[in-house]
Amino acid sequence: MTFDLTAMRAQFPILEQEVYGKPLVYLDNAASVQKPRAVIERMTDVLTGGYANVHRGLHFMSNKATADYETARESVRKYLNAASKDEIIFTMGGTDAINLVAHSLGVAQLQEGDEIILSVMEHHSNIVPWHLLRERKGIVLKWLDVSEDGDIDLAAFEALFSDRTKLVGVTGLSNVLGCEPPVQEMAEIAHAHNALMLVDGCQKSVHGPVDVQALGVDFYILTGHKVYGPNGIGVLYGRKKILDQMPPFRGGGEMIDKVTQDEVTYNDPPHRFEAGTPPITEAIALGAAVEWVMQQDIQGVQAHERALTDHAMEALGALNFITLYGRDPEKGPVVAFNLEGAHPHDVSTILDRSGVAVRAGHHCCQPLMHKLGVTATARASFAAYNSHEEIDVFVEALHKAHNMLG
Repeated sequence: MTFDLTAMRAQFPILEQEVYGKPLVYLDNAASVQKPRAVIERMTDVLTGGYANVHRGLHFMSNKATADYETARESVRKYLNAASKDEIIFTMGGTDAINLVAHSLGVAQLQEGDEIILSVMEHHSNIVPWHLLRERKGIVLKWLDVSEDGDIDLAAFEALFSDRTKLVGVTGLSNVLGCEPPVQEMAEIAHAHNALMLVDGCQKSVHGPVDVQALGVDFYILTGHKVYGPNGIGVLYGRKKILDQMPPFRGGGEMIDKVTQDEVTYNDPPHRFEAGTPPITEAIALGAAVEWVMQQDIQGVQAHERALTDHAMEALGALNFITLYGRDPEKGPVVAFNLEGAHPHDVSTILDRSGVAVRAGHHCCQPLMHKLGVTATARASFAAYNSHEEIDVFVEALHKAHNMLG
């Protein structure tokens, strides 16, 4: 297969519009990517010809929706190379998936004084749920430092373990620095110390299929809106042996086996963790999204995103009024920066008037911002449909912002 940028862009209707009379240059993909026509049309198909509540219904429409819903689960299983689709739990998003693990483990397995190791570059979604356990159960949080480029010292990582360490939580790809932690090696170290390994893969999984079995992780998190799918849907992958031991996160319909006035028994995973009516349309569309990704020239897309990142880093690195954060030459397509003497919010606002959409703020990574000695950065991030010409427009807009704010 040969990567064709023109054909790729043609699949995204939103890219045809203008902003303030200028072509849209969407560089906020680390926050949420745009949707290809295949996903949009799949959602329309469900809502116009295949919607009903899933499971337990005996009529045609319910059977069709259930089959489509479970087919989507199988698509996600393939995308993550899970051993069984029973290891794929649909959630309301990545944040919801991490909260599920934190709450379920906290109830069933964690005691006061037990330890959880987190890196300082985690998204708040992989920090706050563990802080809740710290506040409510006396769990101890231990912090893994990283270099300013996001490098991890594995010896320092292993030195954090004790016989009370129960879990490690780490990002699959930093949404600020763009670096990728050595997840497989970290999982091996965690397991050697009888601890579980959770990876927040929301940033990583958009760039191609993931092999959770090869990584050796116990939990992997995916969110729909960052993998060309809809929002309101996410995935928790969990090893079946572990899920079987975890109590429910929420109570309601579907997650039960039997309910009487005196007791409740629970369904097997994954249904044990999918209480109530699930996000049916969104789950089916997520299945369409990961199938769409798997149909692409993955190596071509990754090479294109690599070239975009290198182009942006070289162009911004040549500007004496820009500070870049995260310079790993193998980093993912995320470029965090600040313009000298200007607040990132002001920079973002001026870029927007040139049609360029970037993110500005702490990116839900305040511990990392503290590490970097800033309160916020601007951030450009790239997806398969972005072009080198768009980066040039972005750089030209930065010059305008510097002239106005510098």
